[in-house]
Amino acid sequence: MLLLDTHAWLWTVEGDVRRVGRRSLRMIAAAAERDRVRVSAASVFEIVALHTAGRLRLALSPERWIEAALENSGVRLAEVSRDVSVDAGLIPRTALPDPLDRLLVATARQLDATFLTADSDVLAYATRTANVRVHELAR
Repeated sequence: MLLLDTHAWLWTVEGDVRRVGRRSLRMIAAAAERDRVRVSAASVFEIVALHTAGRLRLALSPERWIEAALENSGVRLAEVSRDVSVDAGLIPRTALPDPLDRLLVATARQLDATFLTADSDVLAYATRTANVRVHELAR
């Protein structure tokens, strides 16, 4: 199972392959063939919030972009469950400052998924703690 970080989902849907490594693209394609690629509901929130704040421009309304991205990419939505929420809440802010990153890491752990990300904080956290599998998106 693969969990895409928000930016990983955006970049792959938008075709920005300059930021996504060949191995990552192969991993995504192989997992998609087996219906094993997920994005968190927290990523949906993040995309809409970034668009609303003017920090992200989408060609469609956020609702239509998300609908199309889920329909056309073979990606399925992972809910922010009670277990994910508790797990995320147990990650200290000092270990991973961004609460959305904590939700995404917890989602990957609860799904027993590899988390594809370019986020240096998450990559460093994974290296320090070894309690979440990550793959650096640029690879």
